[in-house]
Amino acid sequence: EDIIYSKDDSGNVTIDIINKGLFNLIARKLFKRPKITHIHLYDMGSFVWSYIDGKNTVYDIGKKVGEHFGESAEPLYERLVVYVRMLESYGFIRKR
Repeated sequence: EDIIYSKDDSGNVTIDIINKGLFNLIARKLFKRPKITHIHLYDMGSFVWSYIDGKNTVYDIGKKVGEHFGESAEPLYERLVVYVRMLESYGFIRKR
């Protein structure tokens, strides 16, 4: 699957996944699965995504999230680690 992303005028990220391969072709035909899946990230998710660049650590990103979102980000690192693991489990990012 190929992953492409874009930002709208508000800074919200949309991840576009191009569903390729035989399984996806069958799923598109039988279950009307779209050729491209759009995943919309809002607010904090988009903010975090913009700092995932292979250079920033989770700690670095957490500091930026805390500065930007303040108390509303708490419990900050617990939430951030779960979010990063979720992105990784879906194949949107990978460990270096």
